[in-house]
Amino acid sequence: MVRVELGERSYDIYIGECWLPRLGELLAFIPQTTQLIIVTDENVNELYGARVLEIIRNAGFQTVSAVIPGGEGCKNLDTSAWLYEQMIAAGLDRKSILLALGGGIVGDVAGFAAATYMRGIDYIQIPTTLLAQVDSSVGGKTGVNLPSGKNLVGAFYQPKLVFIDVAFLKTLSARDYLTGLAETIKYGIIWDQEFFGYLEQYREPIKRRDHQCLMHITSRCCSIKAKIVGQDETESGLRALLNLGHTFGHAFEALTKYQTFTHGEAVAVGMIYAARLACHLGMIASKDLTRITDLIKFFGLPDSFGSLDIGSIITQMRKDKKNIGGKIQLVLPVAIGRSQIFNDISEADVAMILAADI
Repeated sequence: MVRVELGERSYDIYIGECWLPRLGELLAFIPQTTQLIIVTDENVNELYGARVLEIIRNAGFQTVSAVIPGGEGCKNLDTSAWLYEQMIAAGLDRKSILLALGGGIVGDVAGFAAATYMRGIDYIQIPTTLLAQVDSSVGGKTGVNLPSGKNLVGAFYQPKLVFIDVAFLKTLSARDYLTGLAETIKYGIIWDQEFFGYLEQYREPIKRRDHQCLMHITSRCCSIKAKIVGQDETESGLRALLNLGHTFGHAFEALTKYQTFTHGEAVAVGMIYAARLACHLGMIASKDLTRITDLIKFFGLPDSFGSLDIGSIITQMRKDKKNIGGKIQLVLPVAIGRSQIFNDISEADVAMILAADI
C-alpha cells in the first residue's frame, strides 16, 4: 500500500495481484445505502464489467454501470454531459460515489464528471492499464479535451482510494502495455536513477509482463508520484516534472488528430526529443541520451514524429496549458534520475532539434 499525503484529502493506493474479489472489503467504509455508479468503456466492460458489478452488488451496494465508447475521441464535453444524464437517471446525490474502471481516458473523464456533478462527489479509481496504474490514476488530475487542445478543461480532484490489480494487465494488447512503459520510463528519468537501471536490467522480463516486475514497477512509480503530489498537488512547481515529454507529445497527438500515436507513444517520442534538446544544450551527456533512447526503442516504442511540419509542432506547443507568459515550458533531463523545468528555452533551439537527424 502507498499513501498519498494530502491532509484531509489523503488516500491510499492498494496494489496487489489477482485480488479483485477483495474490492468489496475495501469499500466497507461506504454506507451501504450509498448509490454507486461504475463508469467504464466498452472494451473493459466486456472483460471485467459484469464481474466488478457482481462483486460490488454482493458487497451490498446499489450499483449501476455507465459505458462509454472509449478512446481519445470520447474524451470530451459531450461524453461528460452524457455521464451527467446517466448519473441523474440513476438517482445519484451528493453522497453517491463513482467508480472509474478502465484506463487513463476513463479515469480522466469519469474523474472530471465526479469533480463537477453536484459540485463534486467522491470517486474511486480502479485502473486497468499500465499507464493508468503507474501514472494517471494517482494525483487527482481529471479533464477532457477541446478541439483546440488536450486536457484544456479539467480539475484537480483527488479520489478516495486507488485500487490496483496488476492481473488486469494480462489482457492488455501489446501496444497498450508498451504505452504504459513509456510513463514508467519517465519516472526513472525524472526522479530515480536506480529505478531507471532496474528497467534496463530487467527489460526482458518486464517486456514479458513478469508479475514480480509488474508489482515492483507499479509500486515504485506510485510511490514517486505520491511523494511529488504530496509536495505539489496543483502543479505549481515540482509536479510539473511529471510532464517530461508531454509538451512535445501532446503536440504530436493533436497534429495527428489522435489517430497515429497512443498517449504513451507520443510521450516516448517527446522524451527522446527532450533528451536530445538537453544534450544539445549541454545539460546531459551523450551517453545518457543513448541510454534513454535505447531503452525506449527496446520496448518497441516509436522514436520519431514522422513527417509532421516543424512549424506546426511549435505552434501547437505554444498552446500547451502549462505555458506561462507566452513562453513554452519544457521539462528537460539534466541527468538520468534528475530533471528540471525551463521557461527560457528558445523556440529556435526546439525547432533545430526537431529538424535534426541525430
